[in-house]
Amino acid sequence: MKKITLGKTGINTPQNAFGALPIQRVSQEEAVKLLRGAYEGGMTFFDTARAYSDSEVKMGAAFDGMRDKVFIASKTMATTPEKFWEDLDTTLTNLRTDYLDIYQFHCVKKCFAPDDGTGMYEAMVEAKKQGKIRHIGITAHLIGVAEEIVKSGLYETLQFPFSYLASDRDIALVKSCEEAGMGFIAMKGLAGGLLTNSRACMAFMSQFEALPIWGIQRESELSQWLSFFNEEATMTPEISAFIEEDRKNLLGDFCRGCGYCMPCTMGIQISQCARMSQLIRRAPSENFKGEFWQAEMMKIEECIDCGLCKTRCPYGLDTPNLLRKNLADYKDIIAGRVEV
Repeated sequence: MKKITLGKTGINTPQNAFGALPIQRVSQEEAVKLLRGAYEGGMTFFDTARAYSDSEVKMGAAFDGMRDKVFIASKTMATTPEKFWEDLDTTLTNLRTDYLDIYQFHCVKKCFAPDDGTGMYEAMVEAKKQGKIRHIGITAHLIGVAEEIVKSGLYETLQFPFSYLASDRDIALVKSCEEAGMGFIAMKGLAGGLLTNSRACMAFMSQFEALPIWGIQRESELSQWLSFFNEEATMTPEISAFIEEDRKNLLGDFCRGCGYCMPCTMGIQISQCARMSQLIRRAPSENFKGEFWQAEMMKIEECIDCGLCKTRCPYGLDTPNLLRKNLADYKDIIAGRVEV
């Protein structure tokens, strides 16, 4: 397994890491088993966030007494220094530790900088001086913001969506991080669950100085990623051809299923309904055609165009129109006018 160093942080870890957002959906016993299994299988880097409900608590239970054996990164969505310190103290308590390897501003809409009037960057610097964090990181979903962050030279790591659906601009961002000595952490390596070939995803990542954090919720998923410690995934002509075909089918506006648009005023399950066209084709299941999802999809007709989902979408998608396109396609599938 290839190892990478996250820029100037000095953090050296296998290029195969654990994204802990999904463990908020399982019991603590299951989560602890997954996290420890990941460590025993070779993973050393674990990413969580204050926003992921009890994910930090579960990670704290898993690594209690073995803190020095793993790298832990967490995040805060705070926009004031007061909330920053409150989140940091809660996170450290939850994780049963007195320091974080990386603390990240979470899903920012701007690059926090010294003397910008927010006091946020100064709070990060002070937390590092106090030894509560070792490295200052940031996460973004908008490419323009991410590029601004790299140019600022203020951060030690950047976390950004990156998969084999990446644009040339996305790839240039990763390379600019490497040139700047900035660690790049790749989220959404499966494009929100649309990519299903783990070997292709891993082979793509192996071409870059990027650390993918795979969202893991089940033992079967963990087993897939751990298998690459024994049989490394590298780019081959066959995998390259597969990726190119997948890109033809998927490139364009698509929902990553991040859920930041929720809740919907009309109760629409946007993160599923806005990508139903891809889900029903790439993970065929009669469940998607059943009464439950038919009822959920029909809620799209009740959309009042309040626009809240558009303002919240970190990718700038026209969510209401994307939902309507998915509904029209879904109706054709249910009526048998389109085969999947």
